[in-house]
Amino acid sequence: MAADDFKQRSRKGGPGAAGWTRLAGLGFELTAAVGAFTLVGYWWDRHYGSSPKGLIVGALLGLLGGMYNLIRQSLLATREAAGGSETSDGDKKR
Repeated sequence: MAADDFKQRSRKGGPGAAGWTRLAGLGFELTAAVGAFTLVGYWWDRHYGSSPKGLIVGALLGLLGGMYNLIRQSLLATREAAGGSETSDGDKKR
């Protein structure tokens, strides 16, 4: 019954559809963060000759930032699904 309800809300463009499309892009955001920071680290190594320190630091920063965003957005979606109330800065209360 719950799966049918989700399908109906998704077809109508209800809350299920908006959450699903937002969460579907999180993997791409994580990949983009890691890739971009790795490229910056690679550039740093080539420019300053500090190979492979810049590449490693860039990849780690991208991974940390991407994972932070992934966890933050996942928790926000979970709170929205549970129906939590909003705080003054737009986040949901726990």
